[in-house]
Amino acid sequence: MHPILFTIPTPWGGLPIFSYGVMLGLSLIVAWYLVMWLGSTREGLSHDVMANTFILTAITAIAGSRVLYILTNFDEFHSPASWFDMRSGGLVAYGGFLGGFAGSWAYLRSKKVALLPWADTVAPTLATGLMFTRVGCYLFGCDFGARLSPTAPGWLKSLGTFPHWATAVHSGFACAAPPSGSPAFNHHVSQYGLAADAAASFPVHPTQLYESLAGLALFGVTMLVWRKRSFRGQPLLVLVMAYGVWRFFIEMVRDDPERGALAGFTTSQLISLALVPIAGFAYFTFYRQAKALGMPPVPNLASPPLPPQAEEPAPDTKGEAKGEPKKSAKKKGATKR
Repeated sequence: MHPILFTIPTPWGGLPIFSYGVMLGLSLIVAWYLVMWLGSTREGLSHDVMANTFILTAITAIAGSRVLYILTNFDEFHSPASWFDMRSGGLVAYGGFLGGFAGSWAYLRSKKVALLPWADTVAPTLATGLMFTRVGCYLFGCDFGARLSPTAPGWLKSLGTFPHWATAVHSGFACAAPPSGSPAFNHHVSQYGLAADAAASFPVHPTQLYESLAGLALFGVTMLVWRKRSFRGQPLLVLVMAYGVWRFFIEMVRDDPERGALAGFTTSQLISLALVPIAGFAYFTFYRQAKALGMPPVPNLASPPLPPQAEEPAPDTKGEAKGEPKKSAKKKGATKR
């Protein structure tokens, strides 16, 4: 586990580069290229519209994930300034999904561009984002699982053991008092009687890796749906339903205390209980509408890619700059009168 990948020396001291931030950045880079490829070759979306929507979606997704974390862990924050300090984590995946969706919808509505082609285009990137960011969670040590049984395989115990790191080594954390151990280690000391001078936490389910593998599987499912897509909205809605079911059950083996709970369910389980039936209803509604129209063809990965959009030629202003008169266009065969 490496919460800080490396430190950049500066005249003001070392600048820590956090693992989670690196993986989040990597997920955005992969998403950019995937969105630009799918959007241009299958939906014919404008490059400018995609670029602007992508940037706004990324910003609102990060904002939404932070807001949901603050709402579920409000007692951790002692001033409004601490709301914006994210160097040591504090993001919720579902908040990012909802925030990004709201940002996309608002921007595309203002530009009078249909939402569903864009939503299907970004659907696979939600899965790759889960895959990469959960690796960042694992490297940092957050979002850990419940304790493993003594009979669990040795390799699984090894993957699920988080160290008691030295505070001096990791003094760049975004808090007044740097933690003396990984989140799992500190939780086990406070809740399960682990000795404060122990070398590592109790072995736990490495739920971060489970979710990263789930992200890879969801990416494969989403791309398979894209290959067979029969109506717009299908890839996104399949992803929402599949992830909602997965997230509901993976919450049962997580043990990190920052998730929030109500009526015996975690915050993410409650969101899953709401989103899965909504997505299911939307799926069958869109399917029936398409079937009533005779299933009109929509572009998918099995169809030929669209040709690249031709760029408008730049106006020739050289002659005008030299003072030459601008020539007016004439129709073929026109004569002077």
